[in-house]
Amino acid sequence: MNEVASQPLSETPCKGCHRSAGANLPEREVQRLLSDYLAAHPDERLVDEPTYTARLATCRACPDLQFSGTTCRHCGCLVAVRAKLANKACPASQPRWDCTSF
Repeated sequence: MNEVASQPLSETPCKGCHRSAGANLPEREVQRLLSDYLAAHPDERLVDEPTYTARLATCRACPDLQFSGTTCRHCGCLVAVRAKLANKACPASQPRWDCTSF
């Protein structure tokens, strides 16, 4: 069994940045990262605000959310970023939202 698989879910490192579970990001840092991503990808198609709010609510209610509610266990993404992108879907094996939902 590899090292990550043997750790409790709450202590596994982040898939996206490989930080330890102790590296929870404060909301202001998540928002800064979202702003930076959007500035670097000005042509990215985004969802409208009601869709974004609904996607985030779905993610925040998900048992697979990690690191103080910022990171998806399935893909390691920051949910605040993934939920904003129109071409992204929930990465769970049974997605909770898709590219066209909401």
